[in-house]
Amino acid sequence: MPSSPRKIKVATWNVNSVKARLPNVLAWLKEAQPDVVLLQELKCIDENFPRMEIEDLGYNVATHGQKTYNGVAILSKSPLEDVEPRLPALLNDKSEGDDHARYMEATVFGKLRVASIYLPNGNPLGTEKFPYKLAWMDRLHAHIKRGLSDGEMRLYGGDYNVIPTDDDVYNAKAFAGDALTQPESRSRFRSLLHLGLTDAFRCFNTLPHQYSYWDYQAGAWQKDNGLLIDFLLLSPKAANALTNAAIDKKPRGQEKASDHTPVWCEMMV
Repeated sequence: MPSSPRKIKVATWNVNSVKARLPNVLAWLKEAQPDVVLLQELKCIDENFPRMEIEDLGYNVATHGQKTYNGVAILSKSPLEDVEPRLPALLNDKSEGDDHARYMEATVFGKLRVASIYLPNGNPLGTEKFPYKLAWMDRLHAHIKRGLSDGEMRLYGGDYNVIPTDDDVYNAKAFAGDALTQPESRSRFRSLLHLGLTDAFRCFNTLPHQYSYWDYQAGAWQKDNGLLIDFLLLSPKAANALTNAAIDKKPRGQEKASDHTPVWCEMMV
């Protein structure tokens, strides 16, 4: 017989160097008690990830690391099944994608397929970084479209490095020349939602100017000069299981904090 549904808490968090933030990460895991955590910007290779410390808190761990840059991980209080690192290349692309550690997916609790995403920033405009960002988003779109075709419960969480609307940034004019607000970036983000994905946070929080990131410069945190760029996007079946979602701002106010803070949702799976 199938098991009865249980409530689980899923969070995404760009930790901006897991080793530098380890005390904060461990403290938050103990306090918030998430069942699944999608981490980004680990900035370490797999061998240097603090696996033992996190496993001691009851988590199973899968990492896709990279020295100094990028890196993603999935932590789960259930076993991790069918772990797949890397975002596949487009079907008509003979390459194998790229060597950036920006994507990982796995099945948790036997039925929820989750992905940890660290989308390219794309700045500065006028360099090869912006076309790379757009091409990566096209690959993500194609991959998610294929995944959604099976009708299963899926969640795509992470740092999308896109400011979807002017209401998601403290000063839209100041970011007019930023890759995160360009029409090409925003239209690709909308195209993901048009596949049938639901933004978990916005299901419960509709007010403008709610943020998940605050720069370290110019007192941005103290002034609440933030951006909303971290998202949990749910397939239709996952969205039907959604019961709550929010941004946990407390970690951003800690000493030696990441410039991002966790975004979480609760679901019945």
